[in-house]
Amino acid sequence: MSLTAIRFDSALHLLDQRLLPRESRWVTCRTAAETADAIASMVVRGAPAIAITAAYGMALAQGAGADMALARAALLASRPTAVNLRWALERLDPLLRAGADLLTEARRMHEEDVAINRALGAHGAPLLQEGVLTICNTGTLATGGWGTALGMVRSAREAGRAIHVYALETRPYDQGARLTTYECSHDGIPCTLLADSMAGALMAAGRVRSVVVGCDRVAANGDAANKIGTYNLAVLARHHALPFYVAMPSSTLDAGCPDGASIPIEERPAEELFAGLRGVSVWNPAFDVTPAELITAWVSEHGVSREGPLP
Repeated sequence: MSLTAIRFDSALHLLDQRLLPRESRWVTCRTAAETADAIASMVVRGAPAIAITAAYGMALAQGAGADMALARAALLASRPTAVNLRWALERLDPLLRAGADLLTEARRMHEEDVAINRALGAHGAPLLQEGVLTICNTGTLATGGWGTALGMVRSAREAGRAIHVYALETRPYDQGARLTTYECSHDGIPCTLLADSMAGALMAAGRVRSVVVGCDRVAANGDAANKIGTYNLAVLARHHALPFYVAMPSSTLDAGCPDGASIPIEERPAEELFAGLRGVSVWNPAFDVTPAELITAWVSEHGVSREGPLP
């Protein structure tokens, strides 16, 4: 049975990714406010999945006759870094003004995301072989289905390539340890888990042939914001002469953002890093920015680009 993280019938149902892999529990959202809270509290995460969830949240608000401006504002504020969230809401804006059914468009966005990921995976699959190092979770759980960076892995294996995934635990929220390993186990993808601090040693041991990551926002110059720790990997990959690929659906490209310094970086609560500290400040950014010069290629549904992000 294929994995899914987002379902919609008369309400929105989200697989609670805070509890995986130990427990599979679904959270039901019936209002835009509940949807915004689910995004902010990371019941659902991953830029494409956040966009789809926000679209369904707007559909819930419309169906309930709620104040659409307030609903939109709450959803937009729920996670600041992933540009897909704003992209989804802006896509709905003209339909909302025209009085069109937002649920139909939300369902269409959900279906399109799976097709986009499939196309991205097909373009990226030939780039991968043997040991592939990745961070965070970029698979079905982070998207409408199939995945971005992990979608490339799925497509490569579908094409008969022998791939072994090396998944970083991805502190402090452990999306790699909890979610990527869960997906690999579910799909029978060979996978080895390692601590974030072990990436350099793994590369030096010759067990990695490439690094592939997802992204939450790509600036016009190609700088890419992704889960904290991605920048470290890019620097290590350059030192070890390994290709570093960014899987980027075109919805993650922010053409109005000139460079990485202009990308807003979300800071998460201190308690997510460590609970119980007194008198010690905590810096807990959820993302960092990888400069374009450290990226070997950007892979989107349109193809592979080695000169910069595709339009």
